[in-house]
Amino acid sequence: MNTSLIKALLAAVMLFPLHDAAVAATAQGAAATLATTQVNEADFQHQYVNVAGLKMHYVTAGKGEPVLLIPGWPQTWYAWRHVMTRLAAEGYMAIAVDPPGTGYSARPNTGYDTGAVATTLHRMMNQLGHKQYSVVGHDIGMWVGYALASDYPADIKKIALTEAVIPGLAPAPSIFVDPQENIFLWHFMFNQVQDLPEMLTAGKEREYLNFIFDNWSYRRDRVAAQTYIDAYSSPGGLRAGFAYYRAIPQTIAQNKQRAEKKLMMPVLAIGADHATRDAPQQTMQGRAVNLQGAMLSECGHFVTEECPEQLMEVLVPFLRK
Repeated sequence: MNTSLIKALLAAVMLFPLHDAAVAATAQGAAATLATTQVNEADFQHQYVNVAGLKMHYVTAGKGEPVLLIPGWPQTWYAWRHVMTRLAAEGYMAIAVDPPGTGYSARPNTGYDTGAVATTLHRMMNQLGHKQYSVVGHDIGMWVGYALASDYPADIKKIALTEAVIPGLAPAPSIFVDPQENIFLWHFMFNQVQDLPEMLTAGKEREYLNFIFDNWSYRRDRVAAQTYIDAYSSPGGLRAGFAYYRAIPQTIAQNKQRAEKKLMMPVLAIGADHATRDAPQQTMQGRAVNLQGAMLSECGHFVTEECPEQLMEVLVPFLRK
């Protein structure tokens, strides 16, 4: 793959024009609003449900139309705390989940391809009484969100996807890339190796994960790194996180089939100017009939924590349309 394409897809310096100028302008115009939403965790309800033998942990806030929030790696449901507060204030029921293998949910040995995870989350939502719902996915949550929307199109009303490229949709990058690009790429190969990552990170979880948070964030002080370090340092935490990457070949095979049909529901693809830029939108280009794009400014990869106000400036209008 040529260097220009790598840069376009994986957080390099090239900037393609956004296709939805109005949404992009809204995001950039909100750049001055940097204060984070005040979160009262007493308003959150922690709950558990058994889904096909897996104990699933989820947290809710508010009442109204359900919005499923899927975090990425290496985070947990807690990454959505600011978004949950704002969604609840806007009249939605925010449902932040710990996907299988993360947080307080079960950590099975198998079932980390996005098809399996999407099915588990869809069953969970159905068991909670939500036949139709919207989805917001970040990072690996974007992978799972795409699988949900593709595999259960009649049940997903709208979907927002942020800060990732999707295996099987985005071209595979070269292993020979500039260092500033590799900082967003190296873990894809490392995390897929069998056994070695667990051996090298045992007792070094803090150092390993802090390297991720330090290098992928722009507003580092806003990322609740210690919360995630504690979660992934517990038994099976990193093993389960690595399992999502080790399942990439299965996910790619599934996505090649999913790509044969475009998503029919509204899709919002969001990037950040200090991370993937417009790669989420480029990844979804031609994959959805109703695609909007937005880029958040002065923001790194962890958009739900680094710039939640900007994120909500584009997410709430999208959900309300």
